[in-house]
Amino acid sequence: MSDLNGAAGKRISSLLDANSFVEIGGGVTARSTDFNMDEKKAPSDGVITGYGTVGGNLVYVYSQDAAVLGGTIGEMHARKIVNIYKMAMKTGAPVVGLIDCGGVRLQESTDALDAVGSIYMSEVMASGVIPQITAVFGSCGGGLSVIPALSDFSFVESSKGRVFVNTPDAIIGNTIDKCDTAAASYQAEKGNVDFVGTEEEVFANMRALLALLPCNNEDDGEIVATNDDPNRAVTGIDGVTAAGQLALLADNGAFMEVKKDFATSMITGFMRMNGVTVGAVANNDKELRGRGAAKAASFIKFCDAYGIPVVTLVNVEKFSQSKCGEITMPKSAASLVYAYADATVPKVTVVTGKAYGTPYVVMGSKSVGADMVYAWPKAEIGVMDAKAAAKILYADADAETLKEGAAKFSSLQQSVSSAAARGYVDTIIDPQDTRKYVIGALEMLYTKREDRPVKKHGTV
Repeated sequence: MSDLNGAAGKRISSLLDANSFVEIGGGVTARSTDFNMDEKKAPSDGVITGYGTVGGNLVYVYSQDAAVLGGTIGEMHARKIVNIYKMAMKTGAPVVGLIDCGGVRLQESTDALDAVGSIYMSEVMASGVIPQITAVFGSCGGGLSVIPALSDFSFVESSKGRVFVNTPDAIIGNTIDKCDTAAASYQAEKGNVDFVGTEEEVFANMRALLALLPCNNEDDGEIVATNDDPNRAVTGIDGVTAAGQLALLADNGAFMEVKKDFATSMITGFMRMNGVTVGAVANNDKELRGRGAAKAASFIKFCDAYGIPVVTLVNVEKFSQSKCGEITMPKSAASLVYAYADATVPKVTVVTGKAYGTPYVVMGSKSVGADMVYAWPKAEIGVMDAKAAAKILYADADAETLKEGAAKFSSLQQSVSSAAARGYVDTIIDPQDTRKYVIGALEMLYTKREDRPVKKHGTV
């Protein structure tokens, strides 16, 4: 039977509500006899599986036990995890995986490889149906690194958590002293994991995230009673960072950022507005960068899959001007356009600063499907900066003519009022009224229904 008092069992207790865990398959053990496996004790085949509650809501969980055969994945180990997935799909509840694994079990060879593939298959079938969250507390290497990558959100414990395809010393030209590519901080900076922290922080944030997410793709999500006035003025919102703006808009200032250490030019995360979970996207840099666009696109797709409305704050002037940007930007921008245009959830956009050129278009503009677009009075919407436009429109003109031309362009083509006159902005609002207007729009859009062309799936 499982050792629920060991590290694997204690992690389950740290995640779930007190005394809510019910084990499934505690008597399962390895059945392979090759390489003297029959002489080795393998209680629960190195993984504890079952169900419990988080905040009163049903959650299925598996926790790998590194004290049993190194937590390696074999035939019966994987079968237990797959069984948990089958039950979660039937009941419409999230799956949480707590990973501490020595890799594929060598003694079971092809059976173990097939076992890993069966976990992959379960994750793919569950994607977009039930939320999947993984947390790495020990080793997660080789093909096992695909498991958190296939989940919706991944956490890594900062000191002992290790995520890698190849160990740092196995990479040509690298050593662990040069660059610890398996470290939690490195993986977070590269976008392979969403959250990093101590074990206590990981469990606290996992519980907070589960509280924000619906249980499945047919669940409307929980509307939480709040004492935060939906009409509350957000004084000073125009003088803080993008993350600060989202925190001011959120109920009681609670904004949970996702992939905080990756592609910092773009902010993504969850918050509640008048008790309803909302996905938020915001520019944190005047340049739209490839990684930031890809980060936002992936986040929007998740929100759309689970019926979570998307609120976007736009403040962007241009595409990244770099060699790397030239390589990654077209495809990343296309992914972002596709994510916004394909999403059928309520989409509310607020232009908070400068919104120039195609970067503005791809950031949830009216053109690519925003249901409501608001703008602050001092916002600027246009093809490019007025001075740069004047140099093109009045080539070889003197300084005074350029100055007059820039002022004319700004008035006719760049002011927020000109965008509103053409219907690209629905309402010009005072910054301090942003929370009130966004919540009002989301309430109006609550019953939104929108169809897309019948097809198997898109290809972007």
